[in-house]
Amino acid sequence: MFGFFENEQTRKVKSHLMNLVALAKADGHLDEREMNFIVAVGRKNGMRPDEVRSIVGNASTIHLVIPENDSERFDQIFDLVDMMLADGVVDDTEMDFCVDMAEKLGFRKDVVAVLVRRISQGVKDGFPREQIKEDTQTFLES
Repeated sequence: MFGFFENEQTRKVKSHLMNLVALAKADGHLDEREMNFIVAVGRKNGMRPDEVRSIVGNASTIHLVIPENDSERFDQIFDLVDMMLADGVVDDTEMDFCVDMAEKLGFRKDVVAVLVRRISQGVKDGFPREQIKEDTQTFLES
């Protein structure tokens, strides 16, 4: 289904979706709300729900693609944190996964835990993504 000639953007989106799947499964299962969230992120990035479900079903075939700029890195960690909050239960494994992914995405090790907590609090408080991005701008400067 995923061709040899897929573009870099498609690979980035697939990688991001797989990161979300890995987080969703960090607590041992992928529930319906988490799957709906993953499908919504895929749709936001131009993918059909059946394409997203296929990616989820082929989880072992997708590899992490690191975003090239701070804005894309923020969007990925934001979606991971938002996903962590999707089922209403934040488990230590999920939090650790988000912190680990923030490091892999290139955020400075000394600020990742604070960054993840600030995004998490902003989402819980109902702030829009762009406001949270502005409030955490100092963390994006590597």
